Amino acid sequence: MPEGDVPTFVLATGNSHKVDEVTRILASLGVECTIVSMDDACQAAGVSVPDIVEDGATFADNALIKARAICELTGGSVLAEDSGITVDALNGMPGIFSARWAGSHGDDQANLDLLINQLTDVPDDRRGAAFECVLAMVTQDDIGEVSEFVVQGTVRGHVLREERGSSGFGYDPIFVPDGFEQTTAQMTSDQKDGVSHRRRALEKLAARLGS
Repeated sequence: MPEGDVPTFVLATGNSHKVDEVTRILASLGVECTIVSMDDACQAAGVSVPDIVEDGATFADNALIKARAICELTGGSVLAEDSGITVDALNGMPGIFSARWAGSHGDDQANLDLLINQLTDVPDDRRGAAFECVLAMVTQDDIGEVSEFVVQGTVRGHVLREERGSSGFGYDPIFVPDGFEQTTAQMTSDQKDGVSHRRRALEKLAARLGS
């Protein structure tokens, strides 16, 4: 990008934790940009925030559904992600259903409790899991041409039998990345950012952006 030209990206999420994390990680990667929330972008465009149905079969499908929908409403460059936990003993589930595993979207405690209960009888050596993150970038230029690309980040680890730590969100209190003894909910923001699936996806995004 031309020197001095700082791009603006709309982040297609209603999750303030993700907005903060993406902003923080991109800054640490040296990506100079302005991140605008989906709500703010829609308000500036004079449109209502849509109720987007994430009915894709994969993380990539859902990330693209969100990015395309917000790009169509607001134009410019839209970054969307879909992420979750995949558990080996559950054949990769909750996967794309991670945020609504217990039935209600975004009920972190209910999702945690259900997953812990489902793995009660699973021995320690079979509790492998991964955090997966797929980022989709959809950009519409001044003449209406649309371009898209997708990147993915993964961090392997295992799932505990009980919660540890109070930082983070989602399944952080029960996930220990490989090579660590702490859950991602026991880590500082800097520690978590250094190993997270979201960072690994954002590193690939930064490379695509030429930072």
